[in-house]
Amino acid sequence: WALTLADDAAALEDEDGRRWTAALRPLADAITELFIGWLPKMTYPIRYGVHSNTAFALSRSLPWARRLAEEGDARLAEAITDAGARWYRADMGYPGGWEPSGSDFLSPALVEAELMTQLLRPDGFGPWLADFLPGIEAGQPRALFEPAIVTDASDGQIAHLHGLNASRAWCWRRIAESLPPGDPRIGPALASAHVHADTALPHVVGDHYMVEHWLAAYAVLLLT
Repeated sequence: WALTLADDAAALEDEDGRRWTAALRPLADAITELFIGWLPKMTYPIRYGVHSNTAFALSRSLPWARRLAEEGDARLAEAITDAGARWYRADMGYPGGWEPSGSDFLSPALVEAELMTQLLRPDGFGPWLADFLPGIEAGQPRALFEPAIVTDASDGQIAHLHGLNASRAWCWRRIAESLPPGDPRIGPALASAHVHADTALPHVVGDHYMVEHWLAAYAVLLLT
């Protein structure tokens, strides 16, 4: 998220953007160096649906890494590309029907697919997705198409499921955008994006603090 913030600030072409970019650059540089040193050491990804999920971390860091590459330093972009290939390129038959866990705010299946929209060529993503999550055109696995039920928004762990619905909506939209025109998976992906968004967005404001203090970040992902 810190690298996302640094990249968003750097994209602002005004005085505030330049000021925030300068203020954030030392932090971004420190995280970049740590990331470059850490990724080659990680033999295995972290797949559960909370803070440490590595697919989400790579996705959030990739725009900043590509900005650095345009400035002449491709080390982070190369490290992310290598890690993504090592961890996820050969994944097949992901058990998406086992989701969600009780305190997820990310779908391990869908954040991995969203990352691969960025790492694979357009003509390579569709076949990879067919192997990774077969059945999308038929609305399967059903568990990924149905919003999670939140029984108590004041419970700090159960409240995570509002974030799961928001982040799923974002992932489904990104997946649909990345498939070729006419692909039969586009319709079900967009329909699921809409139903998850309709479930999550009313809780961004006007709900319990356990939801409101962080859910807006996922709403921004969804709406931009």
